[in-house]
Amino acid sequence: MRILWLNANLLLPLDKGGKIRTWHLMRHLARRHEITYLTFASDVEAEAHRPAMREVCSELVSVPWQDAVKGSLRFYAGVAARLADPLPYAVAKYRSAAYRQAADALLGDRGFDRVVCDFLVPAVNLRRQLPCPSILFTHNVEAEIWRRHAENAAQPLSRMLYRQQWRRMLRFEGRTLARFDRLLAVSDADEQTFRRLYGHETLAPIDVVATGVDTSFFTPTPDAFVRPKHLAFVGSMDWMPNEDGVLFFCREVLPRIREAEPDVTLSIVGRAPTPAVKRLAQEAGIEVTGTVDDVRAYLGQACATIVPLRVGGGTRLKIFEAMAAGKAVISTTIGAEGLPTESGRHLLIADDAEAFAAAVVRVVREPELRRRLEREARTLVTRHYDWSVAAGQLERSLIDAAVADAATEPAFTRGPAAARI
Repeated sequence: MRILWLNANLLLPLDKGGKIRTWHLMRHLARRHEITYLTFASDVEAEAHRPAMREVCSELVSVPWQDAVKGSLRFYAGVAARLADPLPYAVAKYRSAAYRQAADALLGDRGFDRVVCDFLVPAVNLRRQLPCPSILFTHNVEAEIWRRHAENAAQPLSRMLYRQQWRRMLRFEGRTLARFDRLLAVSDADEQTFRRLYGHETLAPIDVVATGVDTSFFTPTPDAFVRPKHLAFVGSMDWMPNEDGVLFFCREVLPRIREAEPDVTLSIVGRAPTPAVKRLAQEAGIEVTGTVDDVRAYLGQACATIVPLRVGGGTRLKIFEAMAAGKAVISTTIGAEGLPTESGRHLLIADDAEAFAAAVVRVVREPELRRRLEREARTLVTRHYDWSVAAGQLERSLIDAAVADAATEPAFTRGPAAARI
């Protein structure tokens, strides 16, 4: 197949869960199919990463664009400028005539067999009428993320703004999902939520492409290198659910842990920490690393990893990576949402501050519990969640999209453009 793959971000460096998921799936697909990857990127970034991108695509096409740093004056100016925009801010900021023109030119010239829209936002630049079957690869239920932000916001103004963005995202996500010929979700939970929010009758078939993990890259660390009272959180720190989670943990959970275990320390590992996260490093026993070359060194030192998320969707690559590395995981229900895990066997689940603190203290104080969680978690991911399995699921979905196309006219190809088929 010839596939046009649309994304808003260059995949490299692999510093976000969504990038990691897409990279591994495309890497397997590229062995059998020809992929053209269209993305936003500066000319310097595109040229720097073009050689490495050949592992996952035959052609890289970039449109110059640079996102504003969260918390900067440019960021707040962009938010203010879009307050009256009917689109949610997370989508509107990617609206680009240049990206749309590039997509139109590729579709008009290349004779693609499939169009894959990776994440929701590239669809804002994709015309309605396409000459081939279209697939939307969702990594989260975006509207649910904004709803949960609104529920957890402490300030009335923040709550009002989050609710506004939630309503806009709900409208945009529903309309966008209905445009595609096939939908991909990363978990059964996400599939069910899409159906509940947007209706069975309006949506195309939804296939679940499970999360995977590279179990040869993430491997257990000998106990001799583990700091017995050290915790790690790994994740992109400019993603709001991660920021909210670590702030909640440091303000409400960690003080309770230290009442029982005063020597517990924490590393917050991940790209682009926000100013609020950076300030946490001023507190004793908390390290904020920013971007690191290899997260395995930080995972290896930890006796456990924490996923204290109160907001989010999709599936948590950070949990599977920790499990593959043989680490005990303490997570909220939302943090482990969509993963086939059992609390008490593969990880510990706790949702409020007191329960989460108690779970961490148990893992610190009970080495046998920690080792049992580590064994069960590693066994689960090595047996069932290699990336090659997920890539096979994705490939079957792309093939099935053509079967559906033969039976019914695709939603995106109705109209004059269908004559190009």
